Amino acid sequence: MAILEKIRKRTFFLILTIGLALFAFVVSGLFDKNMGQMPTSIGKVNGEEIPMNTFRTQVENTLNNMGRNQNIGTMYVVNMLWQQAVQGKILDQQFEKLGITIGKDQIFAALAQSPAIAQDPQFQNANGIFDPNKFAQFVANLKTSNPEGFRQWQMQEDQLAESAKRQMYLSLVRAGLGATASEGEAYYHQEADKVDIKYVTIPYTSIADSVIKISDKEIQNYIDEHKKEYKQENGRNIQFVYIKEEASDTDKQEIKDMINRVNTPQIRYNSSTQANDTIVGFALVSKEDIADFVNTNSDIAFDSLYISKEKLSGAFADPLYNLNINEIYGPYEDNGYYKLSRMLGKISNAEVRASHILISFKEAPNASALSKEVTRTKEEARAKAENILAEARKSGADFEQLARDNSDDTSTANGDLNFFSRGQMVKPFNDYVFSNKVGDIGLVETDFGFHIIKITDSKEGVQLATIARQIEPSEKTRNDIFVKVSNFESKAFENPTKFGEIAQKESLLVLPADNLGEMSEDIIGLGNNRSIVQWAFKKDTKVGDIERFNVKDGYVVAQLTKKIEKGTASVADARALVTPILIKQEKAKRLMAQLKGNTIDQIASSAKQENIRLAEGLTQKSPMILGVGLEPKVVGTAFALSANKLSKPIEGENGVYVIVVTKKEIAPALPNYGSYTNTLRTMKMNRATTDLFSALEESAKIEDYRNLAY
Repeated sequence: MAILEKIRKRTFFLILTIGLALFAFVVSGLFDKNMGQMPTSIGKVNGEEIPMNTFRTQVENTLNNMGRNQNIGTMYVVNMLWQQAVQGKILDQQFEKLGITIGKDQIFAALAQSPAIAQDPQFQNANGIFDPNKFAQFVANLKTSNPEGFRQWQMQEDQLAESAKRQMYLSLVRAGLGATASEGEAYYHQEADKVDIKYVTIPYTSIADSVIKISDKEIQNYIDEHKKEYKQENGRNIQFVYIKEEASDTDKQEIKDMINRVNTPQIRYNSSTQANDTIVGFALVSKEDIADFVNTNSDIAFDSLYISKEKLSGAFADPLYNLNINEIYGPYEDNGYYKLSRMLGKISNAEVRASHILISFKEAPNASALSKEVTRTKEEARAKAENILAEARKSGADFEQLARDNSDDTSTANGDLNFFSRGQMVKPFNDYVFSNKVGDIGLVETDFGFHIIKITDSKEGVQLATIARQIEPSEKTRNDIFVKVSNFESKAFENPTKFGEIAQKESLLVLPADNLGEMSEDIIGLGNNRSIVQWAFKKDTKVGDIERFNVKDGYVVAQLTKKIEKGTASVADARALVTPILIKQEKAKRLMAQLKGNTIDQIASSAKQENIRLAEGLTQKSPMILGVGLEPKVVGTAFALSANKLSKPIEGENGVYVIVVTKKEIAPALPNYGSYTNTLRTMKMNRATTDLFSALEESAKIEDYRNLAY
């Protein structure tokens, strides 16, 4: 009945949706005739194509393998696979250029490193060592006896070959990396040398930002001097209004009244008896009929499970759990529904915790589902299980250790299955644990084999019958919202420069979404809305253009406010980043002018600083001044300065400084610096892969067509 009511309520929207869909089908057919074909590649790397069909298949397979996780959008997978494809092409080109190939010997060497293959007895010689000849014979037999298996092996072989080539290439690169003894010595002194200083500082915060004025010309000059740092990709800024389709207060009250009515007896005509029947209310429905009653009146089907208090909705766990039998609670609002709940019963073991030891046998129907092969017969399995059962029942027996030593269920190391409800386990297992008490140990047979079961704990639980009605807007509310959206959209179209003013008059909140990338998917405040990004990047979408979108649970009216073009950032684009840098530089000039004098005391006096500060044990490796922060320039200057000599003013990270070195400790020379040299070499090796790919990508010519396909 609840479903039929929804269909009746949404008749207008069903007709509208079907009509729009038919219109879109006709119009799209007209456009398809005039539009060019989709490119056959998703992109190119140095002129070599990445095939579109192959890429699309990889995307679909990856999404399916992830179970279409709603938290992982399509574009996340697209971008991940794109990066892999680009790197793969670049590496293939490098392999070809360097003549790197992989032969059978390298494949066998890789197989010998795989425990799953190298430790398989059928591929080992008499000494238990991996035998390439035996594996080659296995593959030859596979080719004739199992073509599909052979095809899968060929795919695996290709992957092994690619992996081996990549390792060979990286080994060649890493062979050119290293660290000299001199570098090791320098690294040692960066860590071990120490210096103490006296200093005077004036923090940048002593001058307000507002008193420094930075011109556009100054910003442009800075950008020109640092072009590499201010490269930018294509981007778009939009502003939007999100109008959510949600139930009004009137809608909520109607839903609450509707759910209350199920507790009232109703008169219904029975066509079979040609007479009126009285349908009792929710509180008086018999337990035998309660499932049908709930399923007829609720948007959520009846659940017969007994559940523990922990699994009840947090805000209502106490009142629901403490109901008396047949007592009613509600209506209450919970997770988007109005609910009315009735207590049907309580039991002491609604959930049970148990541990088991599985002894399987080769004839067991589900033995093949286990992660390891079972060769014992049923009689052998039974005898072993009975021996373990006797051992487990002994006083002081360690059930967990028995499970570790004997169980064929490798999914749980110590046999613990945690808590589970009735019906979650296979029937013989379920019947045993829910028919016995905590502490009992028994033996049952299932399609997996013999189980030695120990019941370790139980939880009391309740069975509730709940009538739930989804809180959703009525047809009238949906129409009112649609009219509101349409009115705002119409007014904004007429006066696009007053988008914000119009929204404010309509009591609508305008939200910005800046620096959207061409392959962006998520929009802050909206989540996954790829279609809005695609619209913003269309060639015919101009700054100021407005578009309405149907999104999840409502509508968005968006306006394109800015186009950011690929290249060097403009003054407007870089202002927010460059202005603080130039303000800091200007402050440094002004503050340096205040530091006058020939001694640290004179400097402190001229700067009106009451105290001359001390900093001890400074090192180059960690140039931190206690109470101030990182100051690499200050510490670097200190190590270059002679003792008791006054420095020139230093432009630091947090302010300007003048320092005097009071003590310098140069660490004693070591017989050798091998450990430091090795540390440096390891650091270079760890960065090698990332730095290598970054360099190769930067030098490659990459053409990206993702935006045309996704």
